[in-house]
Amino acid sequence: MHLTVSTTANTPGLVVLAVDDEKDGMDLLLERLDANRFVRRVIPAFDATEALRQLAGDDPELSARRNSGRPIVDAVFSDLKMPGLTGMEMAKVLAGFKPSPVLVFITGHGEGNDAVEAFELGAVDFIPKPCDQTRMDRAVQRVFSKLRGDGLATEATEAGGPEPSDDEVIPVELAGNTKLIPRSSVRWVEAQGDYARLFTSEGSHLVRIPLAQLEERWEKAGFVRIHRSYLVPINLITELQLGGNGYHVVIGEEERKLPVSRRHTRELKDRITRRGGV
Repeated sequence: MHLTVSTTANTPGLVVLAVDDEKDGMDLLLERLDANRFVRRVIPAFDATEALRQLAGDDPELSARRNSGRPIVDAVFSDLKMPGLTGMEMAKVLAGFKPSPVLVFITGHGEGNDAVEAFELGAVDFIPKPCDQTRMDRAVQRVFSKLRGDGLATEATEAGGPEPSDDEVIPVELAGNTKLIPRSSVRWVEAQGDYARLFTSEGSHLVRIPLAQLEERWEKAGFVRIHRSYLVPINLITELQLGGNGYHVVIGEEERKLPVSRRHTRELKDRITRRGGV
């Protein structure tokens, strides 16, 4: 069994739980985590049940973190598909921890639907198998972003951690493959029932996430609701125009026009004014 041991609980760096039931998958996961200089300690668990047992155990450092009101571990990097208790079921348990660790999932071919559900549970990244070092390093950055954004910065984030990358990713299913769409590439979002369609410069992608959930989750990233059916990043609004049917906005270089409902007009104008105009 592999274990990176710290000499003191106050040593800077992330404390991470790695979960994978396959030896090859675990070996690669540990190798990638160990190669990131901001990860201090990696605790392996070979299934989700063992992972939860590790978190509830009497490890001195984890107990101290629990008693101080911090996350028991900073992050959990886990495979989604495992026998017995699945990664998704484990994620639902972890979501009930207060505060909960940051979730990163390792996804295989054809696991897009699971990835979308994990996104809804708050996962910050989805690394496709086999995991390469660049993707792992990007995921670690997103862990730091989540810790800082939630006000949960530990000694790790206060002592030379990477500048956080706040660009969240959204998993979408394309012909049996999971594609990760950066939030920064989204030009606007349109509601389609309980789903949302993400429009990017390369096309559109339907995801099983309600528009209201994206509105709440992306508000701090500058996305604003302009209509019951539309969510847009305010920095891409180039014009606010008044026509015979009311206001509409013009989005980016493609000059896409989207309607603004009456109930959202005043708030949009206020947001644009605070931003300094369009």
